[in-house]
Amino acid sequence: MNAPASFTRETISFPIEGMTCASCVGRVERALNAVPGVLDASVNLATERADIRLAGPVERADLIRAVEDAGYTVAAATIELAIDGMTCASCVGRVERALRAVPGVTEATVNLATERATVKGTVDAATLIAAVADVGYVARPMDRSGAANAEAEAQKEEERRILTRDLAIAAALTLPVFALEMGSHVIPGMHHLIASTIGLTASWLIQFALTTLVLAFPGIRFYRKGIPALLRAAPDMNSLVAVGTLAAYAYSLVATFAPGLLPAGTVNVYYEAAAVIVTLILLGRVLEARAKGRTSEAIKRLVGLQAKTARVRRSGSVAEIEVGDVAPGDIVEVRPGERVPVDGEVIEGESWIDESMITGEPLPVAKSKGAPVTGGTVN
Repeated sequence: MNAPASFTRETISFPIEGMTCASCVGRVERALNAVPGVLDASVNLATERADIRLAGPVERADLIRAVEDAGYTVAAATIELAIDGMTCASCVGRVERALRAVPGVTEATVNLATERATVKGTVDAATLIAAVADVGYVARPMDRSGAANAEAEAQKEEERRILTRDLAIAAALTLPVFALEMGSHVIPGMHHLIASTIGLTASWLIQFALTTLVLAFPGIRFYRKGIPALLRAAPDMNSLVAVGTLAAYAYSLVATFAPGLLPAGTVNVYYEAAAVIVTLILLGRVLEARAKGRTSEAIKRLVGLQAKTARVRRSGSVAEIEVGDVAPGDIVEVRPGERVPVDGEVIEGESWIDESMITGEPLPVAKSKGAPVTGGTVN
């Protein structure tokens, strides 16, 4: 039997709040071990963390419910997702509503510029990804590995290159359409010149051919995304562009090839409207992609200041783990000369921290028990 996508296998961990003694630890362990499918549950009082090994498919919600029934709470964790396919503020709102509707989510914020979602709660990433997919977007967990980041950056660069190419094609095809139809508003006598040379019918046929190319190639992205969104009753900016350009194009087709269907005095074409809309929106997308690229570059430089690994005390021993695997409640050792891997609070020892990357102050700041420290600063 195939397990549902919402099930989690192998080993999962989450922080637990409210434990004060070894009796609490035993109570939580018994509650977790009683859940069908749990092979073994180990709870650490010092780190306030539970590590559960699974013998079969178990819903995360069942584990959380077992902890809560025992009188304790599962601390909210923060999950970051990369979201693909968002184009406007409407997309952001739709993704945020989908994430907030997931049981166990306490807070969800989506950033269009960085194409990231930050979610706080007790839910797992797979459930969040499924919720985003249900509203028509693609989500994936943020991968902090260099290879994954390089691949994502290469993909973004390829998207920017394709957008720039399509903008150039659309502009080259739109310019003659705009000149033929709107040139008379700029140059007196141009309308008469066109009528007396190539003729009005030929002018419309040329506009039809060029506009068809604009909509079928550079503009096809708007219809691939906008029409399905419209059919889901969740229109976005792509839907707006699709409806506007198709309305102008369809009316112009009737005026060109079946003018008898239109009332007298209404036979006009609006090919230039459809072509210009696509070209201007593509221009906006290119500018947006460049702005996102600069934002990503700035974020990358900030991330470069962060340590790649952290030295964490767990179960009586010290292990060096990826920074992304550090969880709330972990005890992190920071040796002289090292960067502080994550934000936290000093619980042991005294030192001086160079915080110039945050405050601009050149002198290090004394830190002792109870003092806050910021990830990226230097011990």
